[in-house]
Amino acid sequence: MSDASLLDPGFTPAGEDAWRALVAKTLGEKPFESLVKSTAEGLAIQPLYAQAAKTAAFPPRPFDAERPWDVRVLSAHPDPARANAELLADLAGGAASVTVKIDPTGANGVAIGSADDLARALNEIIVELAPVGLDAGFLGPKAADWLHAVAKSSPGAKLNFNLDPLSAFAEAGDSPGPIESHLVSAATVAARLAQPYPNAQLFLASGRVVHEAGGGDALEIAFAAAAAIAYAKAMVRAGMPMDEAFGRITLGLSADADYFLVIAKLRAARAVWARIAQACGANPLARIEARASRRMLAAKDAFTNMIRLTAAGFGAAVGGADAVQLGAFTDALGLPTAFARRQSRNTQLVLMEEAFVGRVADPAAGSGYIESLTDEIARAAWAKFQAIEAAGGIIAALEKGDIAREVEAANAARGELKIVGVTAFPPAQDAPVEVERAAARAVEAPSPRLPGPDGRCPPLKPMRLSEKYEAA
Repeated sequence: MSDASLLDPGFTPAGEDAWRALVAKTLGEKPFESLVKSTAEGLAIQPLYAQAAKTAAFPPRPFDAERPWDVRVLSAHPDPARANAELLADLAGGAASVTVKIDPTGANGVAIGSADDLARALNEIIVELAPVGLDAGFLGPKAADWLHAVAKSSPGAKLNFNLDPLSAFAEAGDSPGPIESHLVSAATVAARLAQPYPNAQLFLASGRVVHEAGGGDALEIAFAAAAAIAYAKAMVRAGMPMDEAFGRITLGLSADADYFLVIAKLRAARAVWARIAQACGANPLARIEARASRRMLAAKDAFTNMIRLTAAGFGAAVGGADAVQLGAFTDALGLPTAFARRQSRNTQLVLMEEAFVGRVADPAAGSGYIESLTDEIARAAWAKFQAIEAAGGIIAALEKGDIAREVEAANAARGELKIVGVTAFPPAQDAPVEVERAAARAVEAPSPRLPGPDGRCPPLKPMRLSEKYEAA
């Protein structure tokens, strides 16, 4: 507890006993335990914590007070030329790196099916200055080669190939050919591209598919950790040293509006990563990309999403994310307009350059609440990670339905929610919101299918927490 006398010599500091007495008076006949809350996974959140006795067990990441994190933007407009215009405007407006979501059908991403298509989407973007990332699902290995063709083996390019077949498998519930073969294919391409691009990140071990389906924070970390193990093993089998394999993997996590949980989750992920990497003889420093939660966004009273995205950005920044990719406040309704994209990137810039959120390395360190919650989530995530590995690894855990059952349990435990603008303080009249209207434009693309029987698992379908209330 802080010494209030340092602020005002005439102010008598109040201790915990005085605080508890006032709380007991306010509660009346209700027990003190009624103030204890819990996460969807049953982790207790106390109403009061003592000052932390120790700091978290993870190494601090490299810190730059002038540019503490990477402001990242995404384009999923089906027209490559329009996607290019959006990304160029974002970079001119202060973004530092970009992600291109690829979908040859144009229904859920940029209609890209070749290196030429990707070149149109990245026209005039200098990859040595603005890191380019991909989100291509099972097309990841082919898209990586397309990006290689566009980057032209520029050794200084900090590319993010983001190979992640496990997330695509978990969300879809099947794979075009054995999922194990997709890991081998991705690792083979990664090992080949590692040499011309020494600064590139090859795999994205993401737990976001768990979060977007409604899962809890510990399971999200455990999924990401187990995916990282699977990807590292695949790269080692492809000929890469273990230390380099771990160094080429980025952890992908979600950031929602509960910024205390986000801060603790990101710090817990670093602790789990450090323990795994040290056990494997690799660098214990994690690289984390945080993307704003899509499940938290509401279609009703969509302007309230600006508050949610601001809270998510704050939590990701304070939690120490290396890169933060916020969505647009209209994402629950459709593609963002130029205004929505500007709001998204400017939210991060205001947090960074006007609120100075990044001027302190790990500002939550020493907080009894955050340190305790970090430790709780890390321990729970470690236990879940061990259970996944004991089941035979992440693929086996998905195929057996272990992950889907835990996600279902978290959704059931969440109960009724208070969502501003939907179930709490709904507007008398919903303000109209503009979105981009773009027809899907499919292009020819190589098939991601590999020889052998398709993989199968219970799908982790993305959802929005407000959907059932908005439909009522």
